[in-house]
Amino acid sequence: MGQGMRKPLPQLLSVLVLAGVSSAVWAAWLGWDQARDVRADGTETGPYEAWQVIGLVLTLLAAVCWAASRRHIVGAVLGTTAGLTAAAYYDWSDDASGLFMIGVGLVTMGSLAATAVVSAVITSAKQEA
Repeated sequence: MGQGMRKPLPQLLSVLVLAGVSSAVWAAWLGWDQARDVRADGTETGPYEAWQVIGLVLTLLAAVCWAASRRHIVGAVLGTTAGLTAAAYYDWSDDASGLFMIGVGLVTMGSLAATAVVSAVITSAKQEA
């Protein structure tokens, strides 16, 4: 009973921790920048700059690699995806057009695919070493 009951707890904890980390990292890199930039020709960009998104990806890459190297694959994949999805939904939900749900869906699919691939690569590399 002891061994079987303890196994799900670390996995659940890793999901919760990585979801929290992902949401916090989103807030740190993207959450503070809400203004669109207007160029000289009148076109709008943003609200995020490329360096912010790159920073978010690299920070989350480190967290996913850390979790996957410790065999917390479920946390690395589902926790990160859940945290990013929740953060994107919260950040973009004030969009009156309703199109923000397409963006949230793309964040969900992209983060799920990316974290699954990274976790598989890290797990494979750890098994070969």
